[in-house]
Amino acid sequence: MTFSFDMYQTLAIATVVLLLGAGLKKKVGLLQKFCIPAPVVGGLLYALIMTVLHAVWGIEFNYDETLKNVCMVLFFTSVGFQANVKILKEGGVSLLIFLGIVIGLVFVQNGAAIAIAKLIGSDARVGMATGSIPMIGGHGTAGAFGPILEDFGFRGATTVCTAAATFGLVAGSLMGGPVAERLIRKYDLLSRTKEEDPTLLINEEQRHHHQPGKYASATYQLAIAMGLGTLISWLLSLTGMTFPVYIGAMIVAAIMRNIGEHTDKITIQIGEINDLGGIGLSLFLGIAMITLKLWQLTELAMPLVILLISQVIIMYIFSRYIVFFLMGKDYDAAVLAAGICGFGMGATPNAMANMQAVTEKYRPSVKAYILVPIVGSMFADFINSLAITFFINYI
Repeated sequence: MTFSFDMYQTLAIATVVLLLGAGLKKKVGLLQKFCIPAPVVGGLLYALIMTVLHAVWGIEFNYDETLKNVCMVLFFTSVGFQANVKILKEGGVSLLIFLGIVIGLVFVQNGAAIAIAKLIGSDARVGMATGSIPMIGGHGTAGAFGPILEDFGFRGATTVCTAAATFGLVAGSLMGGPVAERLIRKYDLLSRTKEEDPTLLINEEQRHHHQPGKYASATYQLAIAMGLGTLISWLLSLTGMTFPVYIGAMIVAAIMRNIGEHTDKITIQIGEINDLGGIGLSLFLGIAMITLKLWQLTELAMPLVILLISQVIIMYIFSRYIVFFLMGKDYDAAVLAAGICGFGMGATPNAMANMQAVTEKYRPSVKAYILVPIVGSMFADFINSLAITFFINYI
């Protein structure tokens, strides 16, 4: 039996799941300690229940994901408003280093997946289906490159890529918080790292007091940036390259922010915009989690399970040692380690959720909140597509 829900019902279910996760997080100390995002907590429980219903009675739910994309664009528009010139200048060298790290991760994920697949006697194409296609690429890249692998003779490649992306989404969300938590405590990073200049803080609480009357203005600013952003996205599409749907809105938001900072022509409600963006992120993840079909993972053969577990181990080592040490071994580096677990095994919104969970417990990280969206949304998919093309031709 299949039941379908429209976008309003889907939003309501996602909200209930989000509230359930928040409640469980308050009651279960381990969830709070390891900074597991509330949508992931409630979403995993919901997905497990749906898996049981599917296995016992053959029940399956379909959801209208229209609002998922709206919430995603809303969140990244709020991130665009946070990117003023002062912060971007601060991240110059760090941006290049982090970009280099992500490029390295793409090649490590694919190289290791192919090598391990051959080691266990499986096809290299099976390895590719668990490499950067579903990991850094997520469900979008899985849907795009799965058919290409099928053209190369790998039957069912799209299903395998999608299942692997689902696994990565869950694993990356669960891993990021604990990695950062351990680093912060082991190296006593809060006392060793100087807190950032309040004028550069993402939330800017000290400069923009939250007032109920400002939320209307913040909503209008977000709406304008999202609308104008569609025109920018259309212009970028004329280059022939594929960009995330939210990139135009981020660019417009950044322009509006800097006009406000340097001319006083616009008063940008940064604190309120950040709050609204956080709500959008939570709802996006809530909808994303309830649409997971975990039973897809049970259909994976043992070689695929081995390959996916290997990707988890690789991601842990990469984030824990390479990212943390190359990015400066400070609090920002720990937050970045949590972030790269998110988009290195799922999607940029998951990276932001991981970092949000950590920064809500401790304090904001300007560097992490700037580097991850820029690299994750503007560079990672493009670089990943080129690398995947190279590896597919190689095998």
